[in-house]
Amino acid sequence: KTSIRITILRISMYGGFILLNCDLGAEEYVLEELKRMPSIKNAYLTFGAYDIIAEVSSNDQSSFEKAVAGIRKLSRVESTMTLSITDPK
Repeated sequence: KTSIRITILRISMYGGFILLNCDLGAEEYVLEELKRMPSIKNAYLTFGAYDIIAEVSSNDQSSFEKAVAGIRKLSRVESTMTLSITDPK
């Protein structure tokens, strides 16, 4: 008999959502800037308390934090709220 061992590797990913408020009339500009960032998986204009929601994905916590810092530094972004995804084990 031949036995086959299958190993499943779990790749650790860090992710979350960033809610953004922009200067009045700057929503589309900020959205386009976000879409150019490699760590942004998706970004959408919204109605309500926030102007944009962006989904961030990275390989580690440090990269995630750098991506969030980069978003906060974008011109015409007034404020952000970061929602990190937790991994219930």
